[in-house]
Parts: sequence; C-alpha cells; structure tokens
Amino acid sequence: MKKIEAIIKPFKMDDVREALSEIGVTGMTVSEVKGFGRQKGHTELYRGAEYMVDFLPKVKLEIVVASSDVERCVDVIVETAQTGKIGDGKIFVTDVERVIRIRTGEEDEAAI
Repeated sequence: MKKIEAIIKPFKMDDVREALSEIGVTGMTVSEVKGFGRQKGHTELYRGAEYMVDFLPKVKLEIVVASSDVERCVDVIVETAQTGKIGDGKIFVTDVERVIRIRTGEEDEAAI
C-alpha cells in the first residue's frame, strides 16, 4: 500500500476529487494548508500599505491506495491539477506498512 499526498491549488480541489472518484478512489483526507516553494509568496496591498504574504493557501490531499493503483492516481492528479503555472504543487508517494479500520478491525487493503 502507498500513501499519496498532493499539495495543490485550492480551486483545483473539486476537479481532482471528481477525477479520483471516477477511477474508484473512495476515500480521502483534505486539509487547508499554507506554504511556499519556488513561488516564494507575493506582496499585497491593504489600506494603502504593502505587505508580504509569505505563505500561500494550498490544499493537501491524502489518499491511501493499493500499490498497483498508485500510477493511475498520480497521473489523474497531475492531469487534473496542472495549470502550467508556478505553484501547481507537489505529489509525495510513501510506503504504508499497516492500515486498521477502527470500526470493524479490518486491516490493510480491506481497510482502505
């Protein structure tokens, strides 16, 4: 099993969720996060004063899938979240050793 974490632009979240649902992803965790990479923030004007916004709003999507489904999920996220502009985000794929569904006690792939 693998965990896919994708940091994407907030306005792309609904499109990514729908695209993942179409390929059979049944569950995910979504968090509103802030951060920066090469984009390095931007300046904004508020009441005539300019200030630096260091951390930009992003959405972090986390899904756990069978190892055989990883490439398909990653491809769908890239295709759907990509705008071609700086700040599109990143995807991290890590190993998951064990999953337990608390309600039923099911483990591993049966639990996802």
